[in-house]
Amino acid sequence: MAKSVAYFYDPDVGNFHYGPGHPMKPHRLALTHSLVLNYGLYKKMKVYRPYRATMHDMCRFHSDEYIDFLMRVTPQNVQNFTKCLSVFNVGDDCPVFEGLYDFCSMYTGASLESAVRLNNNNCDIAINWSGGLHHAKKFEASGFCYVNDIVIGILELLKYHPRVLYLDIDIHHGDGVQEAFYLTDRVMTVSFHKYGNYFFPGTGDMFEIGADSGRYYSLNVPLKEGMDDASYNQIFSDRPGCDGRTAPVGDRLGVRSLTIRAHGDCVKYVKGFNVPIMVLGGGGYTVRNVARCWTYETSLLVDEDVSLELPYSEYLEYFAPDFSLHPDIPVRIENANTRQYLDYVKVSVLENLKMIEHAPSVQMQDVPHDVLDLENTEEPDPEVSNHQNDIDARVDAPNEFYDGDKDQDREDGFLDV
Repeated sequence: MAKSVAYFYDPDVGNFHYGPGHPMKPHRLALTHSLVLNYGLYKKMKVYRPYRATMHDMCRFHSDEYIDFLMRVTPQNVQNFTKCLSVFNVGDDCPVFEGLYDFCSMYTGASLESAVRLNNNNCDIAINWSGGLHHAKKFEASGFCYVNDIVIGILELLKYHPRVLYLDIDIHHGDGVQEAFYLTDRVMTVSFHKYGNYFFPGTGDMFEIGADSGRYYSLNVPLKEGMDDASYNQIFSDRPGCDGRTAPVGDRLGVRSLTIRAHGDCVKYVKGFNVPIMVLGGGGYTVRNVARCWTYETSLLVDEDVSLELPYSEYLEYFAPDFSLHPDIPVRIENANTRQYLDYVKVSVLENLKMIEHAPSVQMQDVPHDVLDLENTEEPDPEVSNHQNDIDARVDAPNEFYDGDKDQDREDGFLDV
């Protein structure tokens, strides 16, 4: 039976810029959406221009002071917030750029609406490639991430579901999400990531297992550099597969030798469990390969075979010289993940899983009101840009936010998941 897939995309989300030389490029979202349109994949999905999150939505996880800072700081007035920059870890990796708060509002709102639609059985799979910023903490930015849309989306899912599985296959450890749910048994966080040699963020050891009620509900699969397709499939397919986060291959900051196909196999594997899934983007810093990967995974989620030859689009020159969905990228790193090491990791993680005796019990209570009114949400034509009147209509009154004063990417052959 075909799955109902909801796809969220704000036409403005790809127009933000972290600054010259910064590896995080929201423009990758525009490339991905262009391929989704020109492959015709939008015809197999319900396409939505997503809700934009308010300060109240973001403060469901983050502190009021931190979100208030994000809302007020701009490149023009940043000198007035010198003390706040260090307190909230905003600076080099997480710079202040034009439209920062709007960017956070867009990607967070899309994840929040994804959760609401899953809760209301409006779809089986929700896709928000702009989301997945898993490093952000309650009181601070981290790793190019400002607002943790994943945590906010999971909190919404927990209104209807007794438990949620968060599965992270980004090359970096999902530290912000793990930290948020480290003490609860209602959210199991599972992260496959590179670990060791001072690799960011430096967390994710297999012995980080959770605490108190959440003991054994944090699972970490620390991997070494050079992970290839065969090794990754070997260890991934032994994991139970629900909220998933991906980061693409062929990446500037990655250290794996995975192909786009192997990364897509992970998404396909989880899809096979026939549970509601929220699929989010996350990392990925070589724009053309991010777009390839997310487009391919979109095709898998809608069960549509697509041509290896990329369709014509306004961004076609980004994919030179091969113009292929699955380019041949030279492997430049030897796989340091020996069979013995992977077996050791698998045994250790499975031993932790055995300690979970039963599913968590959840006290019955009234379900809070949904943040969105789904009955009045219109589905836009994905090929039509925002009209200015539509943009103006989405702007909230200032007093609804707070009260008081209170590039051409280089190809290095490294592969990221």
